[in-house]
Amino acid sequence: MPYFFVGAATIYLILFTSIPLLRGFWFSFTDSLLLAPTEGKFVGFENYRRYLTDQSFYSSLWTTIVYTFVVVVGAVSLGVISAIAINEKLPGRAIFRSMLTVPWAVPGVSVVLIYNWIYNYDSGVANQAVRALGMGQKGWLIDPSLGMFSVAFASIWKVFPFIMLVVLAALQSVPEELREASKVDGADRFSAFKTVVIPHLMPTIRVASLLMTIWSIRRFEIIYLLTGGGPSGATNTIVINVYKQAFESSELGRAAALGILGLLLSLSVTIVYFAVDRKNAKRDSL
Repeated sequence: MPYFFVGAATIYLILFTSIPLLRGFWFSFTDSLLLAPTEGKFVGFENYRRYLTDQSFYSSLWTTIVYTFVVVVGAVSLGVISAIAINEKLPGRAIFRSMLTVPWAVPGVSVVLIYNWIYNYDSGVANQAVRALGMGQKGWLIDPSLGMFSVAFASIWKVFPFIMLVVLAALQSVPEELREASKVDGADRFSAFKTVVIPHLMPTIRVASLLMTIWSIRRFEIIYLLTGGGPSGATNTIVINVYKQAFESSELGRAAALGILGLLLSLSVTIVYFAVDRKNAKRDSL
């Protein structure tokens, strides 16, 4: 029976991960078109050369980095604060916890519908709020200076419950003996939290941040459905560019090359994480 489950997982990975990845890697070295993928000619590193010498690629790379940074910092901060809040023994915390997990359960398309309503220029909640503060209406999704903030805010709302739940689990796994020992040593509540709880949480926060970084680099539906990469390219991330190259320009080879470059970005983040984690582990063992 164990071999059955392992075999099923292996077949799934081969069919839906390994083969598409290898296929995409091959396409990245061709000039294949979307409607004639098998008729493309081998062009070597030409697709990669064109991107690495194209300013628009670096613009989308920078947009991806900014979006990822804002979402990760925002989601981790909000998630940790929420986890600490609902870990307290307060009345109704079970209901509050359930309410906070709703965004994580909501499909991305539904998130887009909610925030399209919130950001609506004439009747949206966001503009009603700024009008109440005596400020003029904002084009949240059409103003280049606000587009990134608006999309990132919607993304943070969608993903912060994941951080909250994993940090909450880590909070509840802190040994009570350590808390009691800190009290015996005369530590107040804040000092105990800083010296006992935070070190216990950091490995969990680091792993969750890594996952959030990779997911943010790959985020598509919220960005595309809210702004389509606009306004004026303000939210035109690498993933959005891959879609445009493949399905709007029909350049499958170039889209595949850009996708591989995006994959390399995710791998770079992962390598840096493990290098830092290994360094921290060696330092802690001394």
